[in-house]
Amino acid sequence: MAVQNRIVKVQKRNRALVKFDDTRIRRAILNAARSIGGFEQDRVPGVNETLFAAYRSEDAIAGFLADAVVVCLNSDPHHLISNFPPTIEIIQDEVLHALRSYGFQNTADAYECYRWGRHWLREGAITPDKFAGNGFPRARMEQTLAWNRQRGCDTVAGLNEIVRRGKIKALVEESLALYEQSLDEAAEKVMRRLASGDQLRMMWVSGPSSSGKTTTTVKLTERLQKRGLRFLMLNLDDYFWSLVEHPTDWINDRNYETPEALDIQLLNGHLTSLLAGETIEKPIYSFKEGRRVASKHIRLEPGQILLLDCLHGLYPPITEGIPAAAQFRLYIETQNVLAEGDGSNGRRTQFTDVRLLRRMLRDVQHRNHSPLLTILHWHYVRSGELFSIIPLSGLADHVVNGGFPFDLPALKPFFAGPDGYLPRPEDFASYTGFLDARIRYERIKHLLESVAGLTREQAASREIIPGDAVIREFIGGSTIKIPHNE
Repeated sequence: MAVQNRIVKVQKRNRALVKFDDTRIRRAILNAARSIGGFEQDRVPGVNETLFAAYRSEDAIAGFLADAVVVCLNSDPHHLISNFPPTIEIIQDEVLHALRSYGFQNTADAYECYRWGRHWLREGAITPDKFAGNGFPRARMEQTLAWNRQRGCDTVAGLNEIVRRGKIKALVEESLALYEQSLDEAAEKVMRRLASGDQLRMMWVSGPSSSGKTTTTVKLTERLQKRGLRFLMLNLDDYFWSLVEHPTDWINDRNYETPEALDIQLLNGHLTSLLAGETIEKPIYSFKEGRRVASKHIRLEPGQILLLDCLHGLYPPITEGIPAAAQFRLYIETQNVLAEGDGSNGRRTQFTDVRLLRRMLRDVQHRNHSPLLTILHWHYVRSGELFSIIPLSGLADHVVNGGFPFDLPALKPFFAGPDGYLPRPEDFASYTGFLDARIRYERIKHLLESVAGLTREQAASREIIPGDAVIREFIGGSTIKIPHNE
């Protein structure tokens, strides 16, 4: 469609005014789409099919979306004043708004991750070699894909065949052996750092929601404790702001997924003091009351390493002033590469959908939080990780893949059938305009329907899935103490 552009200038980050060029918007959208395999990755039945029918090339779709951005910019009369034009950040916000409004969720995620990665580059928090791009690490994904392909579990169809033929146990064992090997490598890196003279005083286990941080933290520290290391665990949930400082949104939800949900100034001060050998008054937070209710004396003893399991352990303001040589940072993400169906449509299943299913199960079983609310809340989860987690993943000293080929078969029995936890379509009747939740729901529903699952009895059996597997944090039966499940 042709639109009238009334925007004359753009304000750059250094406040200089330059001529507005809408072709740059189209090009940025097209680059984001192509980085994930094209707009076809975002075709959603009943949402944007008419766009694909009307605009038959990727250039044409990108042009339509760029025009939508211009329309949004024109709607603000302030932008029409030549000396008070839209800023680069406002334009980027409108790009994301247009992409998500038309259901191009994966393209928007790639754009947003790249956007914030560039932000952290400009801030000096990361160097070009640590830049995470669109958030999909090509080399690691190719390695995982090759491993899966050798075992015939690189597609949903291949995985289903393994389940139906009763060969899932062998796949579980091989997958977990690879994960354990990665933890062995992480432990070796820690010991080498210490042997080389680094004064390691702090170890972070960070990654997006439901990636398996808790199990990984326990397993890594057990390895290191056997080699003589001692740890002091610091629970960062105690640094949440009080509920009154977390405003609710239009569905009475709160955003706990942003790093700003934590009192970062207090936390950074406490971390600095602990490393200096000082005693701190660590707050104690009551989730029942939604506020800090007490405090506790904490001191890091000589020779101890401060242990932190945290979503935002890579977020620069938290560790401001603390040298990198004093820290070991492990990053974990579910990065199992799996193609939809038999792989012929060129679409991959989404890492974030596996984590969403894990969290839905954890929330309903251990936090009395309905799966519907978890889906409605997930846009906050995704926004937080695309800003302060995934773009900073290049800072990690070691990366662990917390996603496994058997995740979906193990999760399915808890969502299938009349007693399953998957919401019903009618549950979304009050949220018909919430496109993000609708797309996520339809996608995981279709994914679960396409997967051959284990039975609940098989999922519970430690003969198939050991009690210390990451997935046990979510399906239950873990032999590892999971504090947030108690």
